[in-house]
Amino acid sequence: MLLRLPDRWFFGGLLIAAVLMIALAAVWPQGIGARSPAPFGHAVIIPDYVKVDEKKAKARKDILRAARAARERASGGIQAPDALPAEKSR
Repeated sequence: MLLRLPDRWFFGGLLIAAVLMIALAAVWPQGIGARSPAPFGHAVIIPDYVKVDEKKAKARKDILRAARAARERASGGIQAPDALPAEKSR
């Protein structure tokens, strides 16, 4: 037996659910973004794995910068062209 639900109750319930979800999304913390308002607010703590990834990215940039500087010194100040896309994948 199917339960018959009037359209006004069904769509009224959907409206209330939508409003509640929007209100919750407005105050719920969103990752490492800005701090949320009072009931959900907390200090932002950056996880260790993010810090490690940032250190790896910085080290990679430093290595590339040093390699580029060495390439320029070796070429007598003439900028050597970067590798072609086909060479980078090797």
